[in-house]
Amino acid sequence: MTRIIYINGEWLPESEAKVSVFDRGFLMADGIYEVTCVLDGKLVDYAGHAARLQRSARELGMVLPLDEDGLLAVHREIVARNGMDQGMIYLQLTRGVADRDFAYPPAGTPPTLVLFTQAKNVLENRAAEEGIAVALLPDLRWGRRDIKTIQLLYPCMAKMEAKERGADDAWLVEDGHVTESSAATSHIVTADDVLVTRDLSHALLPGITRASVLELAAEHGIRVEERPFTPAEAVAAREAFITSATNFVVPVVRIDGAVIGGGKPGALTRDLRRYYIETRRAAAI
Repeated sequence: MTRIIYINGEWLPESEAKVSVFDRGFLMADGIYEVTCVLDGKLVDYAGHAARLQRSARELGMVLPLDEDGLLAVHREIVARNGMDQGMIYLQLTRGVADRDFAYPPAGTPPTLVLFTQAKNVLENRAAEEGIAVALLPDLRWGRRDIKTIQLLYPCMAKMEAKERGADDAWLVEDGHVTESSAATSHIVTADDVLVTRDLSHALLPGITRASVLELAAEHGIRVEERPFTPAEAVAAREAFITSATNFVVPVVRIDGAVIGGGKPGALTRDLRRYYIETRRAAAI
């Protein structure tokens, strides 16, 4: 089936979906994005993703061309038009089309808004059953990682270097502490069952799944510390895991070759994944 793509108010088959070569997203990486999970044909944690999109736009002086109700309607319609049961919706907003210049185009330049779908079985995830390996690499990204921009070259480079080292992904390190994964939030569980995750700042993205997992941890009496942690703490952890929109909660069983938790997903990590799927599936809209 050919996917139906949304571009600036139009619904087009993917073969006809085009963006100008002068779009600032293409020329300058001047854009932001969001990824929302679809489960049972419904949107998971949508309110958090919509709010983060608005925040990213404000931080960069962009304006969404749709209001809150319109944005939700487009998300629901793209699910319906593509007959999606499980997968993700990718949304990208750029500052629009203008001749190449480092200065922003004049106020009133129409932005470019694109949405497309990707089918994915988000429930049956081999990585969630077996765990993944990560490599520790320096964090060489820009300084405003709290904004979900389309400047993703270094995360791609880090992921590829991790794969060359025999790992599945990278955990990025800056000033002696782990920031986050190439495209997910990093967490560890200490020997005394404390869930530790980096506190929010410009250094990392405010993960929507991260927020939901911390909420669930509080509901189930799991102690949480939001603070930086070192690579040494990560290697010594009882458990480790990542969170993201379409992977939910995935165990990490090796860090730079060191085996975590006997090389198997830990009980707390498994519980948090189950809690997340049960509650967010029930609350999806």
